[in-house]
Amino acid sequence: MAKHFDVKIGINPISWSNDDLPALGGETPLSTALTEGRAIGYQGFELGNKFPREPAALRELMAGYGLEVVSGWYSGRLARHSVAEEIAAVGPHLRLLAENGCRVMVYGEVADSIQGEPSVALYKRPRFRDDDAFRRYGERLTAFGRYLLKHGVRLAYHHHMGAYVEAPDDIDHVMAYTGEEVGLLFDSGHACFGGGDPLDILGKHVRRVCHVHCKDVRPAMIRHAFNRQWSFLDAVLNGVFTVPGDGAIDFAAIIDILRTHDYQGWLVVEAEQDPAVAPSYAYAGKGYRTLRALLDGSPSREAA
Repeated sequence: MAKHFDVKIGINPISWSNDDLPALGGETPLSTALTEGRAIGYQGFELGNKFPREPAALRELMAGYGLEVVSGWYSGRLARHSVAEEIAAVGPHLRLLAENGCRVMVYGEVADSIQGEPSVALYKRPRFRDDDAFRRYGERLTAFGRYLLKHGVRLAYHHHMGAYVEAPDDIDHVMAYTGEEVGLLFDSGHACFGGGDPLDILGKHVRRVCHVHCKDVRPAMIRHAFNRQWSFLDAVLNGVFTVPGDGAIDFAAIIDILRTHDYQGWLVVEAEQDPAVAPSYAYAGKGYRTLRALLDGSPSREAA
């Protein structure tokens, strides 16, 4: 018997204030993001650098707004570190998530990554030399994922621009060389920006998907990013990403694939933009309404 299609809609606070580019929305208090997100209809938030890092304080804060903690980014370094080193490093973050009811941890590989370098072109990102390098990396990811599962949290691997795992072939290799302990965080925007067809990537790996980031893209900005040798941060500042319903990605088809395969989890709107150009409340609202309409089975005028 198929499971009920049980999903919740959450958001990342990056719509209000950006961790990688603190000047974007840095003056906006966390209370504004939580108040506006709840008013729009979001059920939970991923974490950002303005959230408490102590489990009880975080739980109390979120309960006061009637919101859930969805997950939180973890800057992993298994491309360089041993599993033992990573286990030693992850302790406080794992406890924060586990004690706030999170079922997944967003794992972003930051070893050698250029995603936070303001003047390094995207083509200079790191790459694994061969299949054997991917295999060794996959073994470490699997062992680390096994450790997280002992605490009730699954590793959600985030393919990301500027990192070792960016392109469709990279995603294929990581999925091939890891066990079920490692889930895939499917990010529609990074899938497209990384040179893939989001629907193809999702269709191929949907059984491993345990978390979903919903971001749209502006194709003209993707072309400029490569033609003009922009850094990842340059691309963000120039508006490469936007919220669902405001770009070129077919979110109706994405929802259909997830529904067909009984995805259980969160859909998280995460669209790095400059809030001075893309006002936070308006764009967060557009992203929510687009996804809500698709989940409810009615076409959104904004998405049309």
